Amino acid sequence: MLTITNYHQRQREDGTSFFSLEIQGGLEMVQSQQTGQFYATVKKAYISSTFDEMTCQALIGTTIPGAIGKEDCEPYEYTHKKTGEVITMTTRNVYIPQELLPESQKELDTNVPIGMLTQPESSQEEKPF
Repeated sequence: MLTITNYHQRQREDGTSFFSLEIQGGLEMVQSQQTGQFYATVKKAYISSTFDEMTCQALIGTTIPGAIGKEDCEPYEYTHKKTGEVITMTTRNVYIPQELLPESQKELDTNVPIGMLTQPESSQEEKPF
């Protein structure tokens, strides 16, 4: 399960605006590659919406089925807010609907690589991503 934790107003190229919902997964323990120590984190992703601001605000705290997975993307730079370190990223977090998760992942609160996704029976020929 994922939780809607916030919303953000975004600008389209034509100057109009819309709201995206910030969704967050459960607690994960990750081991630092530099120190070997474990730290607690959560994965976040953002999904576009057709909602107005009042609706987005009312949805905070709502849970939705699914998971957050990684998707390859064009490289971009990310600045760590606390350390100022600039990192080049080649993946981004995306929302994966419950029905696209492999059967073994449907009951777990985990991250899923995009390559592990299944397609719904009705659209086996189309790629969702």
